[in-house]
Amino acid sequence: MKSAFVSLVALLSLAARAAVQTAAPAPDFTLRALQGPLLRLAEQRGRVVLINFWASWCGPCKQEMPHLNQLHDKYRSAGLMLLGVNVDDDPRKASEVAERWQIRFPVLLDSDKRVVRRYDLGSMPATVLIDRDGRVRHLHRGYRDGLEATYELQIRELIKE
Repeated sequence: MKSAFVSLVALLSLAARAAVQTAAPAPDFTLRALQGPLLRLAEQRGRVVLINFWASWCGPCKQEMPHLNQLHDKYRSAGLMLLGVNVDDDPRKASEVAERWQIRFPVLLDSDKRVVRRYDLGSMPATVLIDRDGRVRHLHRGYRDGLEATYELQIRELIKE
C-alpha cells in the first residue's frame, strides 16, 4: 500500500501540465491485455473509446467499476470500446482485483506507468473519451457518484456522430 502511494505521489509530481487535451489526438499506445494479446489504441479508430485508468488500491476506482461494466454491456454493440488501463506495479494484483470486481471489458497492463505518464491526468481514476477519429473529446479526473450518467450522455453523443 505504501509503495502504491509513493508511486502515485511520484506520478502526480510529474504532472506539471496535462499532456492530453480535448480536441487533440489521443496519444497512441500498445499494451498487453490481462487476458489476451497486445492491444494498440490506433487500431480502435472508427470506434468510440472510453479509457479508464485505475488501480487496485483506489477506492473510487472500485466504486466506479460496476458502472463501467454496465456502460460496456449497454454500448459495445453500438461501437463503444471500453478499455481499463491498470497502473499497479504487480500484474498479479491487477488480475486478482479484476476478477474480484468482475471487470467485463479488456484490462490493459501499464505496470511501468509509460502510458499513464503520457496521458498525465493527475488523479486516479481518470477517464478519457475518444471519438471515432481518435481525438480526445472528454476528460474526467477522479470519480464521484453520478458521474456515470455524464459518461453515458457523452458516449451517446459520440456514437451518434
